[in-house]
Amino acid sequence: MSGNDFESLEKILEAHVPEAELRTVKKLLFGKELKKLSLPQGAIEAAAEQDFDLKGYVFEASPEQLRPPRTVRVGLIQNKIVLPTDAPVLEQITALHKRVGEMVEVAAMCGVNIVCFQEAWTMPFAFCTREREPWTEFAESAEDGLTTRFCIQLAKKYNLVVVSPILERDEIHGGTLWNTAVVVSNNGHVLGKSRKNHIPRVGDFNESTYYMEGNTGHSVFQTQFGKIAVNICYGRHHPLNWLMYSIHGAEIIFNPSATVGLLSEPMWSIEARNAAIANHCFTCAINRVGTEYFKNEFTSGDGKKAHRDLGHFYGSSYVAAPDGSRSPGLSRTRDGLLVTELDLNLNRQVADKWNFKMTGRYEMYAEELKKAVQHDFKPNVVKE
Repeated sequence: MSGNDFESLEKILEAHVPEAELRTVKKLLFGKELKKLSLPQGAIEAAAEQDFDLKGYVFEASPEQLRPPRTVRVGLIQNKIVLPTDAPVLEQITALHKRVGEMVEVAAMCGVNIVCFQEAWTMPFAFCTREREPWTEFAESAEDGLTTRFCIQLAKKYNLVVVSPILERDEIHGGTLWNTAVVVSNNGHVLGKSRKNHIPRVGDFNESTYYMEGNTGHSVFQTQFGKIAVNICYGRHHPLNWLMYSIHGAEIIFNPSATVGLLSEPMWSIEARNAAIANHCFTCAINRVGTEYFKNEFTSGDGKKAHRDLGHFYGSSYVAAPDGSRSPGLSRTRDGLLVTELDLNLNRQVADKWNFKMTGRYEMYAEELKKAVQHDFKPNVVKE
């Protein structure tokens, strides 16, 4: 079985693990079993007609005496590019707007309050090629660019928060490019933006050719539906990055990504789930899907022969909760919409049980990290 021809781990398990053992296997892999979310028949039919995977799950919290449930519905969208990578730039952007806009309509039918798209969703993931043109033409203003104006329309029309990761062109600072997530409130206002803090330099992913590490720190956005943050792609490999969003109060951390099977798939199901556990919050991992081919060959940083694609983007988007449970993933091969209903009360309930924030020795870590970044640092190694 090749890396891009099976639908999902869940389907393999269901096909080959006896039913008597399957429940135990899933409990070990995914934590407590989640209830399936009842989705409108119209949404199910629309997803079938438009050919994308649609799944829904519920993360419950225990009833409390002093607080009512704090439920929010989150939608994660993963998708292939629509047109070939050598199609005119505006046509590619317009086609993706249309495709994702149709999926957002289904999300709205499902009662979604916050929707998040994949990393650099308006373009092919061309940052492997080292070419400047035409890829830099996809960059646009985070405040009033074509895509942000499109997301403002979606937010107003469907009364939902939109998290839109784009390639940003910052004209105020000399046309600098950033890998940026724009957050639009359900009222249609641009709440702000969060730039990618960590830039990969591994294999084909040498993205510093295009943009540098972000300078917005660890912004958390207060929305009508809770406090959210956006930890873009490679930041998921850095535990302290997740921690800092949590320190600033994030209740849901989105991780829009673009990553391929041979590079990272064994890590995928672990990292966001571990971050949810360690930081007493919900995490949402979104990965694009499909294989994208480029007209010109490019070389890797790891000695591979010149090639025209990065490999298979394996989708598998999922949501993880602070109690260690997680949803099954979306398809590895198809566009998809994952709808989850979260009770944000679960964050504090789990924190009260495990006390990771109370027992963390942040003052000690901060002091030692301060020393560790100095040029004359001496590791605390005890020798005979």
